[in-house]
Amino acid sequence: MTPRFQKLDTKLVHAGEDRASVRGAVAMPIFQSAMYETAHDDGEPRYIRYNNTPNHEVLHRKLASLENAEAALVTSSGMAAISTAFLSFLSTGDHALVQDCLYGGTHGLVTRSFAGFGITFDFIDGTDPDSWKAKLTPRTKVIYVETVSNPLMGVPELEAVVAFAHEHNLVSMIDNTFASPANFRPAEWGFDLSLHSGTKYLNGHSDVVAGAVIGKAEQVDAVGRKMRHLGGSLDPHACYLLHRGMKTLGVRVARQNESALAVARFLEAHPAVARVSHPGLQSSPDHARASRFFDGYGGMLSFVPAGGVKAAERLFERVTIPLVAPSLGSVESLLTRPAQTSHAGVPREDRERIGIVDELVRMSVGIEDLEELIDDLRRGLD
Repeated sequence: MTPRFQKLDTKLVHAGEDRASVRGAVAMPIFQSAMYETAHDDGEPRYIRYNNTPNHEVLHRKLASLENAEAALVTSSGMAAISTAFLSFLSTGDHALVQDCLYGGTHGLVTRSFAGFGITFDFIDGTDPDSWKAKLTPRTKVIYVETVSNPLMGVPELEAVVAFAHEHNLVSMIDNTFASPANFRPAEWGFDLSLHSGTKYLNGHSDVVAGAVIGKAEQVDAVGRKMRHLGGSLDPHACYLLHRGMKTLGVRVARQNESALAVARFLEAHPAVARVSHPGLQSSPDHARASRFFDGYGGMLSFVPAGGVKAAERLFERVTIPLVAPSLGSVESLLTRPAQTSHAGVPREDRERIGIVDELVRMSVGIEDLEELIDDLRRGLD
């Protein structure tokens, strides 16, 4: 009898494991084999590009369990998950509705690559559902949002996204990277597909690039078929690293939720900071929505130093605990200026239109001692 684990932290450790097939090994071995003698259970060859080796399958079962979804698959990167998901449901002549504040890589895919496929799009304000219908076309097939927008920490009207998708027969997609399954599980709210950069919170240790697609079996299967053609499968060793990192997701994110809110409150009160964005702050316009949807407010925040770009650069030079690096979700605290890194490819006018000014600092709060981290930031700002 397959055990049915109820709580997230138990699922992270035990869900999807098949210790009988690995002769009782407590840690999942790396099956570093490109092909296998015997076929998969469904009669297909077992092959790395098909994402059906033992290392892939344990991740698929675990990821689906974490978000209480029907199915899941892993990919070679977060962008492989996002681009393959889009191309599974959009073709020449089709149209998508896309949230206006996006991760820079997704923004580039939509604004630069869609045209080559004959796909059109419109940006939507995720907080204004009444404005979405005006941008519908007869060929609209997908609506896409981020659980917490990168890098401004906005929270869309997520229930409204699902309702709008159902009403107009659209595939609803959400990038759940910032929240992670610890804080938000899209399947529970009716989303068709949840997408992740597994590089970030899922892995949590800055040592692998990976992606994930989680959701309804029919849609996940469609993405899996497309991925076989596009080739975005995940190597077994990367599967192992992602699998190992996920075991501690619950304890990591609980610590990061707590620390990030404390850091955001500290920054909000500091005279050298002009503006702080974090959905846990009472002052945030997204606080009520975040409180309704999420189990925690997340480990991400952004802020604008009062002294502009030079003040941001001085802060980067002075701090000793946060690392200046363009990623997030790991055990280390990280600082970056999105205008230079994640959103450098977004035209300046587009960045500034939605509030990504050059001096904006994005911070991913790690698991360091909170008092020491805040003291370090205080010295950097003072």
